Amino acid sequence: MNNNTVISVKNLTKNYGSFQAVKGISFEVYEGEIFGLLGPNGAGKSTTLEIIETLREKTEGEIIVAGYNIDKDINAIKRIIGVQLQTSGFYPGLNLSELIQLFAGLYNQPVNQRELLQLVNLEEKAKNKFKELSGGQKQRFSIATTLINKPKIIFLDEPTTGLDPQARRNLWDLIRDIRSKGTTVIITTHYMDEAEILCDRVAIMDQGKIIALNSPDQLIDDLVATGFERPKEVKQANLEDVFIHLTGHALRSE
Repeated sequence: MNNNTVISVKNLTKNYGSFQAVKGISFEVYEGEIFGLLGPNGAGKSTTLEIIETLREKTEGEIIVAGYNIDKDINAIKRIIGVQLQTSGFYPGLNLSELIQLFAGLYNQPVNQRELLQLVNLEEKAKNKFKELSGGQKQRFSIATTLINKPKIIFLDEPTTGLDPQARRNLWDLIRDIRSKGTTVIITTHYMDEAEILCDRVAIMDQGKIIALNSPDQLIDDLVATGFERPKEVKQANLEDVFIHLTGHALRSE
């Protein structure tokens, strides 16, 4: 990770009538990092992401994505970002090859199907219909489609919701792999363990404002420095570690 800014958000505000969903927030995302946007439901994180993804209009503020101003260069921004579709957005009766061709056509982009499916460990499933995949496989395919236009930045919204522990960890490996190839990843998640393990830095939002922004380790150290202690002594492993250790980390056909 370096400290070249790839996304700059300044004084972003979004109003719905008299309700202010996002209240003048500012933050930067660095090139090549995994950046987490965390917060309870209704905190404004999805709205913030949708504005950066060019899917929703802002009320006020300035957004620069990879040097392009969202007010002037919206089409240039669309070409360099990948946005994960919810898995309900895919045609269930098409097979994976057909779906990739469909997306490649939308992006007007030649794509090496085998390479793409290999990256997400689904090359064996090229001829399977989308509806035949397990939850974890659907999520991995959904992430694969964000990579078709070879984006600089991808946005993943709650990518591991509803997955079992193995499928979650396999997805974490995939996200790290994508980042290692130079792509910046922005992720929203409800799972704090996921953010702690995956993210280089996180912004915590509540009621439309960013109330903390730092690396997970630094935020934890800052909390401990206030005298905070967990009520129960911290163990060297947790139950999920036991589960994975006993049942194995290998990909399953699920």
